Amino acid sequence: MSHGVHAVQHEVEHQIEHEDHKGGGHGGGHDSQNKRIALVISVLALFLAFSETLGKSAQTSALNFQIEASNLWNFFQAKNIRRTLTLVAAESGKIDIATTNDDARKAAITKQVEEWNKTAARYRSEPEAADGKGEGTVELMRRAKEMEHERDLALNKYHYFEFASAALQIGIVLCSAAVITGMILLVYLAGGLGVLGLVFTGMALFFPHVHLLGGH
Repeated sequence: MSHGVHAVQHEVEHQIEHEDHKGGGHGGGHDSQNKRIALVISVLALFLAFSETLGKSAQTSALNFQIEASNLWNFFQAKNIRRTLTLVAAESGKIDIATTNDDARKAAITKQVEEWNKTAARYRSEPEAADGKGEGTVELMRRAKEMEHERDLALNKYHYFEFASAALQIGIVLCSAAVITGMILLVYLAGGLGVLGLVFTGMALFFPHVHLLGGH
């Protein structure tokens, strides 16, 4: 919870306690109303704590997925460069084979070219490596894209939780204003924002693939 919202909530609790001591046995209806509003604030604060905690978790996950995707892309680039150099060497060897008359040299170069081609093929696809995850350029590209997809989902969750937290914080502020001003309409508005906050939280938990604001 932000420090500003926490301060407002604390001030309202102080206001309610002050009115209780000041009113004594009088103004029971007003005190009861304030206590109900305080209960609403407590419920909103509870959901706010959940949304902020889950939001921070989603943000951390997004960062971890981004780091993993970057590492995989770097590995992909290194493997791709090595594969390209190996293919160039193999093509150069084929030229040497065509231009030499020494049978022994031809046989040696041919064997080397075959090894280069096998190495280049392994650089391109090595599905059994990394405990079956694969470490060829084909597998590394697939894994990097999967990490990027997971990162995007985690970021979308984070944004939903951020919207939920904002709605719940505004709801707490409106309830606090209702205690001070006595305007019960503010409590209904706060309740509506609380429902909106729960909707955003539900979207983050169950429909994170649905992008906010029509994003892609």
